[in-house]
Amino acid sequence: MKTEDETVQIGTEGCTGLITLNRPEALNALTRPMVLSIGEALTAWEHDPAVRQVVLRGAGERGLCAGGDIRAIHADAKAGTTGSLAFWRDEYRLNARIARYPKPYVALMDGIVMGGGVGLSAHGGVRIVTERSRVAMPETGIGFVPDVGGTYLLSRAPGELGTHLALTGTAVGPGDAMLCGLADHYLPSDWLEEFTRELAAGPVAEVLGEFDRVSLPAAPLAAEREWIDHCYAADTVEEIHRRLLATGLPAAREASQTLHAKSPTSLKVTLAALRRARALDSLERVLEQEYRVSSAALSAPDLVEGIRAQVIDKDRRPRWSPAALVQVREATVERYFAPLGEGAELTFSN
Repeated sequence: MKTEDETVQIGTEGCTGLITLNRPEALNALTRPMVLSIGEALTAWEHDPAVRQVVLRGAGERGLCAGGDIRAIHADAKAGTTGSLAFWRDEYRLNARIARYPKPYVALMDGIVMGGGVGLSAHGGVRIVTERSRVAMPETGIGFVPDVGGTYLLSRAPGELGTHLALTGTAVGPGDAMLCGLADHYLPSDWLEEFTRELAAGPVAEVLGEFDRVSLPAAPLAAEREWIDHCYAADTVEEIHRRLLATGLPAAREASQTLHAKSPTSLKVTLAALRRARALDSLERVLEQEYRVSSAALSAPDLVEGIRAQVIDKDRRPRWSPAALVQVREATVERYFAPLGEGAELTFSN
């Protein structure tokens, strides 16, 4: 089983189905054909008794997946077209499917795992990080909002850790990824090749037992819980800023400075999305909400400008509109959650 352009390599080794994201020059950034290929493989293997489990990995040494192909999203948004909606619809359906997959789905979260890469991995049943893992949902820095089920995962992290990560876009290492519920197991990166070979012959539960002989990595955020939980429990981004500065702690001050660089609109919408996600009872309901939010973001000015500043021109000087939190009206935030109309929503059967 192979894809036409080889951006995803699909195959089997023994009792394991292997999915390899194969765009290493683009940090395995995800495209719609890649999403569709992964879905087709999962369908075939779900009904194949010879395949007992599935492994997701990334080609190259830099990471599993840096997210969606945001250059394509930028071109779409700039042109005022809506091709990205089809991509997100398929991607979010795949995220939900991964979470409900009936066979063990093993994600090797080595290196950079961001945005869409989190969606492909962190909903899996067996999520493995390494000493090289850097896991993040950095969307507020490009004028977007965490998606791919990211608001579901982060809204359910301990305390307000998820709010901190969602608003600041901070990348965490293996220990903090496990602390925040984004990963389950830790293996040194130089063990992954042998680990994958062993999976060809046996079930992942048994193979993990054979490799479970390393100490868990430190989770630095655990020591920061007191100020994080206090500051990010606030009802508004403005109050979060105020509390961060009032602590007098260098780490909190740094977080405040980080927030100042993000899209004010994205920050307010992200906070609202997280709070609403906590009240929703399933990943599917959250993905439906995220689709509304992403659809609104596609026609908002900050997405085009954020990608331009961070990825296209790389001047790192986005000109957000509006430029300040106080200028972001509540009605603007609410627009991101408004119904899309009959036939335009993302829906799930359950």
